[in-house]
Amino acid sequence: MRYMKPLQLFQHLRNSTRNQRGRLLGLDVGEKYVGLALSDFDNKIASPFSVLVRNKSNISLMASDFQSLMSEYSLKGFVVGLPFDRHRVASEAAPMKILIDQLCRTKMLEGVKYTYWNECFTSKGYLDFVNRKMKLTAVECRHGSQITTTSELKTVPTEMKAPRR
Repeated sequence: MRYMKPLQLFQHLRNSTRNQRGRLLGLDVGEKYVGLALSDFDNKIASPFSVLVRNKSNISLMASDFQSLMSEYSLKGFVVGLPFDRHRVASEAAPMKILIDQLCRTKMLEGVKYTYWNECFTSKGYLDFVNRKMKLTAVECRHGSQITTTSELKTVPTEMKAPRR
């Protein structure tokens, strides 16, 4: 698995050829369950999808479930919800980071890209933000502004940056 900044993940999907484009899966990680939300093919909206049981002994099974979901639903990345407290990652973020680390260690999801987002409406908030940002960038470029897509990707609000590991 490979971490990408929020806008970089979305830009990566947008720049893919039509056949390579895919959907995003939002993960709402709890102590006992992982709630899943699936985006549409345009990555504009996400809908509740399913719930996976989470425990220490089933991480390989969970990684296998993600592999199946990826091929069946053309998934290209994960948006993992993290609790934020006043623009900083809250101490309750440990279960989310542990799950991602465990999934990485299985080596079953090589090449899967993921990002972190404020867990309040993880998928919807992420999709709204990146689509709005991309639309603003496109409008500014059409009107001859100095702002380009590349420079926009470097400007991620502090509250949206991933936690340091």
